Amino acid sequence: MQTLVPEPQIFVERTLALIKPDVVDKEEEIEHLILLSGFLIVQKRKLQLSPEQCSNFYADQYGKFFFPNLTAYMSSGPLVAMVLARHCAVSYWKVLLGPSNSVIARRTHPHSLRAIYGTDDLRNALHGSLSLSLAEREIQFMFPEVILEPIPSGQRARDYLNLYIKPTLLAGLTALCKEKPADPMTWLADWLIENNPNKPRLQHQIPEEEQQ
Repeated sequence: MQTLVPEPQIFVERTLALIKPDVVDKEEEIEHLILLSGFLIVQKRKLQLSPEQCSNFYADQYGKFFFPNLTAYMSSGPLVAMVLARHCAVSYWKVLLGPSNSVIARRTHPHSLRAIYGTDDLRNALHGSLSLSLAEREIQFMFPEVILEPIPSGQRARDYLNLYIKPTLLAGLTALCKEKPADPMTWLADWLIENNPNKPRLQHQIPEEEQQ
């Protein structure tokens, strides 16, 4: 019986992570655990939100009984906002965080970040986006200068690879085989930079006297 091997696909997701005010002093320790878990920290900033900004950020929680305490807690001191990237970033970050109630997390997921650093349901140390659409909104809120471009997947990703990546990479590998350099990795990296078909080209201005 033939085993069907799924075609390779490109999946890179981004999610928002917040280190909340009461554990900001554990920033380096938490970042180390994030990196060990396979995430890339794409962007990071430390900031302090006003109660109004917190209300806007947690607008989907408006009207719930804990909302006033939540906004007061999140505006009580500086926090660290990070954009994390990896395969299935949203779901992997939620798993690493553990349950939102730190008391429950210590009982059911003792190795999760909220179990380690959180105190209770409100002071649970860290925030994570619940979905990909929420991640985009929350990243835009914390990093308004970020441009979130759509990331191709499935057939679009395969078309992009076939059209833009494979021809250049094949030419580079062919040149590498002919050259046989002592440090093939560095040589290929330099070759790809030099022969990148998408790199900016300088347009030289034609002097006015030549145009006349």
